Amino acid sequence: MSGAGLSAERRRRLPPRGAAQRILGAIGRHTRSWTAFLLQLFALLFGVLQDAPRPSAWRRTVRFEFWRSLRQALGGGIASAVFTAALIGLAMVSQALYWLGTAGQENLVGPILVTVLVRELTPVLVGLILLGRSGTVAVTELASLREAGGLRALLAQGLDPFEVLVLPRAVAFAAASFTLGVFFVAVALLTGFVAGSLLGALENSVFGFLDQVLHAMHARDFAVFPAKMLLVGLLVAGTACLTALSGGPNEQTSQLLPRAFVRGVLAILLSSLTLSLTV
Repeated sequence: MSGAGLSAERRRRLPPRGAAQRILGAIGRHTRSWTAFLLQLFALLFGVLQDAPRPSAWRRTVRFEFWRSLRQALGGGIASAVFTAALIGLAMVSQALYWLGTAGQENLVGPILVTVLVRELTPVLVGLILLGRSGTVAVTELASLREAGGLRALLAQGLDPFEVLVLPRAVAFAAASFTLGVFFVAVALLTGFVAGSLLGALENSVFGFLDQVLHAMHARDFAVFPAKMLLVGLLVAGTACLTALSGGPNEQTSQLLPRAFVRGVLAILLSSLTLSLTV
């Protein structure tokens, strides 16, 4: 009897699986899938951190891909970041200034804005903007390249797909995330100051207001904010590249985009929460 016949005969002799076994099997499959993805993501980020400082890794093709990815990330995200920051300034910063001023708690303006806006809100919103505007573009580009056999062509030419495709995008997304984060905080604070002044909630000048916010920042805030922004950019690039390059042979780009978006959102939220709790 052939191997296929033996396998079919063995399956017929097995007892039918119950509902509990099917549930456990589904949980196990998803757990293995997520565990494998997380390990691959950590390995990819470790490779980026290891290769990025090496000058020999930045050949002309890699530099070209870096500048192209950086222009796309900044050009595609700056308008969305400024618009979102203006809304946050109107909806949150100005209201905080108004109600704290009304309650006579002006001394709490700086600590509250630093904690809520700088440490928590900005990394998450900028990460979502970067994921939606640039992460999806990276997934589409790399998935199309993989489907067209571009990875095999790179290997045939003696080029490492990691150095040519992943490394420049990861570094570009990290730089873009930090830049967008700085713009986001500045626009939100200035918009909130203008709106708060119109509401009569402020008596200080704009420089006095910014000085109040800066004095409320501790040493760890100057370390946490850049760390969060750089990590968010790396995770957006890592999840996008890994999802696109590890797709199955029959998976289309339209199937990979929702998966990459969900993975990116979870990575952004978990990384921001982890840094907030540990630092």
